[in-house]
Amino acid sequence: MPLAQGRRLQRVTGVRAARWGALALLVRPAYIATEFIVAAATTGGYSFVSDSVSRLGEVGCSAAYCSPRHELMNGSFVGFGALLVVGAVLLARTLGPWVTGLLVVSGLSSVATGLAPLDRDATLHAIAAGPLFTAQPIALIVLGARLRSDRPRLAGGLLAAGVLTGTAAVSFVLSGDGPASGALERLALWPVLLGLAGFAWTRIRSLRDEPHTLAT
Repeated sequence: MPLAQGRRLQRVTGVRAARWGALALLVRPAYIATEFIVAAATTGGYSFVSDSVSRLGEVGCSAAYCSPRHELMNGSFVGFGALLVVGAVLLARTLGPWVTGLLVVSGLSSVATGLAPLDRDATLHAIAAGPLFTAQPIALIVLGARLRSDRPRLAGGLLAAGVLTGTAAVSFVLSGDGPASGALERLALWPVLLGLAGFAWTRIRSLRDEPHTLAT
């Protein structure tokens, strides 16, 4: 194969991988809908303000509380965590090694959280979820700093989201089972979904004019 054609093939392959990676991050905000779907089926009362997300994944039921769609919630932790890993790896050239590594750790943490429901082993669940709350805010801040010269508006949004989610994560840990723990936890998680989706959308737009196939 001629050198020029080999480079062309490598370029096309890289563009396709980046598109799939961006798509993986772009669909992740759908995770938020799963929380509402699962919460709608709970019995005994569930509050998005005071109850943790993990309660939606509790397997056991009692007269006081039950989450019959816990499999959907835990499956969502696994599935959307896997999408984060895939998206980060496929976009590694744009994200850079530090952001890629932090997002892979975050995605694996989400997967582990789904495999260790809160009411089965609270300690294991906390260990599994811990890296998610630490790595994601740092990843947003590092990514925002990386994009400051090329995309200042996007960079500013990512930096703000990183500071917000990091502050909320610390507040969530310190609040324990406080009256606003559920709201703080979601404030530590949901902006990451939206921030990375925004980044993914800019990547898709910038790649739209790239070649889809090899020139004949």
